[in-house]
Amino acid sequence: MPDHATATAKVAVFVSGTGTNMAALLYASRLPGSPYEIALVAANDPAAPALALARAEGVPTFALAHAGMAREDHDAAMERAARDAGAQYIVLAGYMRILTPGFVGRWERRMLNIHPSLLPAYPGLDTHARAIAAGDSYGGTSVHLVTEELDAGEILGQIAIAIQPGDTPAALAARVRLAEHQLYPRVLADYVSRWNDPQHLLARVRTLALALPQTHERESHGAPGFRVGTEKSGKFFAHFSDRHHGAPHVSLLVKCAGLDELETLVEAQPHAYHKPAYYGASGWIGVILNRADLDWDDVAHWLRRSWQQVAPKSIAGLLDTADAS
Repeated sequence: MPDHATATAKVAVFVSGTGTNMAALLYASRLPGSPYEIALVAANDPAAPALALARAEGVPTFALAHAGMAREDHDAAMERAARDAGAQYIVLAGYMRILTPGFVGRWERRMLNIHPSLLPAYPGLDTHARAIAAGDSYGGTSVHLVTEELDAGEILGQIAIAIQPGDTPAALAARVRLAEHQLYPRVLADYVSRWNDPQHLLARVRTLALALPQTHERESHGAPGFRVGTEKSGKFFAHFSDRHHGAPHVSLLVKCAGLDELETLVEAQPHAYHKPAYYGASGWIGVILNRADLDWDDVAHWLRRSWQQVAPKSIAGLLDTADAS
């Protein structure tokens, strides 16, 4: 059975050409303690030099020319190859194709790209020439999440590169490329490690919990908790636990159907659930958050279930109303 708490994230890298950023990602992944591994290198050009490099390093590859194919069909084939390789993330490294909205949507917040400018400045092509022509003091590179809008996703990291007197686009590009090879592995490693960062996990839980009707946050025994109802008479439906009482887990404590369900789930899926100290005897289950295979839709489901169990009858119907609107 895999160790779900320490498993490395599997990454598919999409390329179109030489793959220097792919190589930087690959070699960084082989350093001790890397939180990711390259599970696949896929290209839209079967002659892309990046494929030969990947094969020489023992990395599985996939190639399919896009010429003559509908964009949706080519995207579907690339996505299928990534899924077949077990990829949890897709990283674009010089992949010169605009992906379809459906593909991007299915990999929301799990697809990264690197762009040769200090976004939001200069999305698209010819970034170095545009920065020089504008008289900018700095060019640079940005790693961002991929969204439907070109080069407009959340920026995860940047490095600024000084533009020197007399610089040409080619000279600036060469220096930016060196920075890219430093930035991309670092940002990817940090991003795929967020599953073990309590502050990141709490922020995600907070967003989901406070999206439910008439909820608010209140500290309980020194830890964040979430209540439904008024500030005066509200009831807790969730608690955030960061390795409390000696537990090794960062977990979300929510109400379950009772001890039978708790014990069944803990026995069947000990990597996903645990019986929390003190709370377990009262019908609370611990949903383990710091694991690489966490499904946030499942977390949202548990929060809704717990909310429904403790919400006063006068507002319990608000959840159904919100769903219908």
